[in-house]
Amino acid sequence: MEWVLLGILVLVLVFAVVIYNRLVTARNRYQNAFAQIDVQLTRRYDLIPNLVKVAERYMSHERDTLEAVIQARNQAMGNLKEAAADPGNAEAMRRLSSSEQGLAGALGRLFALSENYPDLKANQNMMQLSEELVSTENRVAFARQGFNDAVMDYNNQREMFPNNLIANNFGFQPAQLLDIEAPEKRAPVQVDFQ
Repeated sequence: MEWVLLGILVLVLVFAVVIYNRLVTARNRYQNAFAQIDVQLTRRYDLIPNLVKVAERYMSHERDTLEAVIQARNQAMGNLKEAAADPGNAEAMRRLSSSEQGLAGALGRLFALSENYPDLKANQNMMQLSEELVSTENRVAFARQGFNDAVMDYNNQREMFPNNLIANNFGFQPAQLLDIEAPEKRAPVQVDFQ
């Protein structure tokens, strides 16, 4: 009888270790996925001052817009550092998402205003920086998708029974998805047949 109880205890212990290790693996996977976002967003933040510098030559009286872009960039960089320190921190993810939306809006205003400056639009540096920024935006989107998939997998694993028993007792907190959506993408499409 003692051997049976000892065998059951060992089996339960092995089962708990397997679950714990699976949760650690899933957590490490989403943290690594966030590192990929960090790389792309840092690249994006490094491009923005160059873009603003080129635009300043042509848009000197649009100082407010240029300063808003730099301010939004700096805020997003600060929030990225905070989120990178703890990708599982839901509040840090929300702040990063919010600041990224603000930066996207400021960049959108900059590009909208640049349409009024044909010399700026034709500037080779501006065209190259804009192309690199668009390419980086695509990389950010792919990295964000990978991160969100890893977060979903982790959250699913930590919420399923009996994994939730291990997760709750060993401090596996839920992870937050990173949603960087431009509000204008959710606006209804306007069709004009004139």
